[in-house]
Amino acid sequence: MTGPAEHLPDDLDALRAIIAAQASQIQELSRSNRAYEALVDALRVQIVRLKKQKFGTSSEKVARNIEQLELALEGLEVARAAVDQSADKDEAVAAPQNTSRPRRRGKPVLNEHVLTERRTLDPGSECPDCGGELRLVGEDVSEILDLVAAQLKKIEIARPKKSCRKCEAMVQTPAPTRPVARGMAGPGLLAHILVSKYDDHLPLYRQGEIFTRMGADIPRSTLIDWCGQAVGVLKPLVSRIRDHVFAADRLHADDTPVRVLDPKVAIASGGAKRAVKEGRIWVYVRDDTPFAGDDPPAATYLFSPNRKGEHPQSHLAAFSGILQADAYTGFGQLYEPDPMTGEQRIREASCWAHLRRDFHDEWTSSKSPIALEAINRIGVLYDIERRITGCSAQERLAVRQAESKPVVEAFRRFAEDQLERISGKSDVAKAFRYGLKRWTSFSLFLEDGRVAIDNNPAERAIRPIALGRKNFLFAGSDAGGETLADAMTIIETAKLHNLNPQAYLADILARINDHKINALDELLPWHWRPAETASIVAAA
Repeated sequence: MTGPAEHLPDDLDALRAIIAAQASQIQELSRSNRAYEALVDALRVQIVRLKKQKFGTSSEKVARNIEQLELALEGLEVARAAVDQSADKDEAVAAPQNTSRPRRRGKPVLNEHVLTERRTLDPGSECPDCGGELRLVGEDVSEILDLVAAQLKKIEIARPKKSCRKCEAMVQTPAPTRPVARGMAGPGLLAHILVSKYDDHLPLYRQGEIFTRMGADIPRSTLIDWCGQAVGVLKPLVSRIRDHVFAADRLHADDTPVRVLDPKVAIASGGAKRAVKEGRIWVYVRDDTPFAGDDPPAATYLFSPNRKGEHPQSHLAAFSGILQADAYTGFGQLYEPDPMTGEQRIREASCWAHLRRDFHDEWTSSKSPIALEAINRIGVLYDIERRITGCSAQERLAVRQAESKPVVEAFRRFAEDQLERISGKSDVAKAFRYGLKRWTSFSLFLEDGRVAIDNNPAERAIRPIALGRKNFLFAGSDAGGETLADAMTIIETAKLHNLNPQAYLADILARINDHKINALDELLPWHWRPAETASIVAAA
């Protein structure tokens, strides 16, 4: 494109050549833009389809596909934005001939905690043309969202020593309690380290590189100590969250593997290559929000060195009620009636999303019309569930009895009928038998409005562990696995209450060592108030 109009040539042929070149360039930009839009739209449609088929499940294969497509979509949109930026420089010329649809840019939504700085560009009090006095007739206000880079701050605590002239007594203000004994890290820094590691999945060595750029060379061993000690300080709150979770009468449960370094094998083998074993992270979720329950939601994580059934049996030794989980055999013993009384302490609730996943896998691989019919029938149940989410347990039960129960009974007849027609060795037959074998647990949601149709709350809660696995090779030991579980317990529970986990942890770490032990419940996520708010309430 050419420069300002005064630099244009006077020759008519030269002007025509410039116009032709501009028209060609505009057409090329339009074609590129349309190509980007077509590919972006195709990727968006594919992502929507994957999310629908996913039904909120934690199928890691589908989740990875969505993540990869979203990365591809992001790259395309960045490229298109770069093209748009080039075109914007010549907007005055291109606009009359550009027929492509305008891009929609979402405006950032800011909460009330975002700081606002007002900069006034005042033209002065005199007119630049005639020197007359200017009067205010209004103003135009626009907004720019900028980032003030995070920075480390060294805080010097000075405690003057003074002596009394009368009695010679020495007076000095006591040193404030530190979150970590003899540690230099303040509560805000510790909270940042914990959230970066356990929520943003940023390993400590990468955090060390960031801190070095910010002006503080913190040894990795020091970061490790701070991280572990900070989680240790939070242990009393973690214990209370776990007590709250297991005091429920309805839980969601799930587990996922995590690689753990076995120090004994590492020493014997001379390295970590063959010293990695597979540990397990278990999650138990208490969540009454789908039926507007009064009890606060919470999630607790527990580590075990293997997946033996003794671990969930130990975790749930005092639990009594309904457990919604997958068909892992380790849970099986929990559902057995007491041999003395014949009473069933824990009832099983199965996951319809898990069953649907089996049919979806078969539909994807073989395009089986029977699998597709099963998917569509289960989809009707989810359509009903979406309507009653947030309703009371009584309302949910009434709708399920009236609308869901006939669908469920029809699905059972459909399954039994198909098993008489298809090969018993097919994957579709296996999926039908899986559902019919556990039909009582699959039907339990029809008898109790509190029971969810699937185990998605637990699968959502376990997903951060699966994401974190991509950013670390292994937990350093069994103790490291337990620290991971403790940190995830308090961070994920805070997120269930829509808290900023970093702000929450910074406030808690600053207060917990001086807090009364019999009032620690005040610091739990569902009771927590920031220090300044709590002091105002106490004064009132």
